[in-house]
Amino acid sequence: MAMGRWEREQELPQATRHVFYERRNQVPAKAGFDVWLETLCRPHSAEQGRESIPPGPYFRILMVGYFEDLDSQRGIAWRCADSLSRKQFLGGAIHEATPDHSSLTRITARLPQEVYREAFAFVLQLVHEQGLLEGKTLGVDSTTLAANAAMKSIVRKDRGDDWLAHLKTQAATEGIEIESRADATRFDKQRAKPGKQTCFNDDWQSPSDPDAHITQMKNGSTHLAHKAENAVDLDTLNQTFRSSNLNSRQPHSQPDHVDRKRQTQTSSTG
Repeated sequence: MAMGRWEREQELPQATRHVFYERRNQVPAKAGFDVWLETLCRPHSAEQGRESIPPGPYFRILMVGYFEDLDSQRGIAWRCADSLSRKQFLGGAIHEATPDHSSLTRITARLPQEVYREAFAFVLQLVHEQGLLEGKTLGVDSTTLAANAAMKSIVRKDRGDDWLAHLKTQAATEGIEIESRADATRFDKQRAKPGKQTCFNDDWQSPSDPDAHITQMKNGSTHLAHKAENAVDLDTLNQTFRSSNLNSRQPHSQPDHVDRKRQTQTSSTG
């Protein structure tokens, strides 16, 4: 039976060489990537139930999605199942089934973000040792996105007062009594003089979107907004994306990307 099974496996179609994935497997294998991942993920493994996907093939599946720009777990699972070279990259035999997308979903939900960060730093270390991590020139592009929150809804962070209650408090300190909204509007216009009217992000927030910040839009209007930034390493074309808060006191955030890049290189060089 064993001899017959061996003969049948020899008759199975063999995958053509895929140099890209072969070389991507050689470097992690020499560094003991799979053994290191087993130790890293063991505390988060389920003690009961069917055998899970080993950490090594799981993270290689994520690499396939990154390399081939696949943004869904179903698409990644289909691509691995449809390609013999991807099966070999995952470490499975030709006749073995590749992991299903539902299994990927469960493992993704089970592992905390710290595991992915440590795995990413481990890969960065390997990339740096191969001379592929440079990061000397960054290109940063950003845009302002209006938040789904109105300026009229902002409240004080310290007391929770809305704008009208805040105006009444300010008027009371000056000996002015506000009895109607018209009085509040008139008092607010008087405060519009330079140095009197202030509305800083340190003091105000939106109860429906606390991450939104008060900022001036491109058309000159003032809204609650977010800033989306896209940074590209012009040497290796590695791309990072983040959504950052806008703050009128800190209009420039390019140094943040440079600092993060330096921290990444420092962690990768150990």
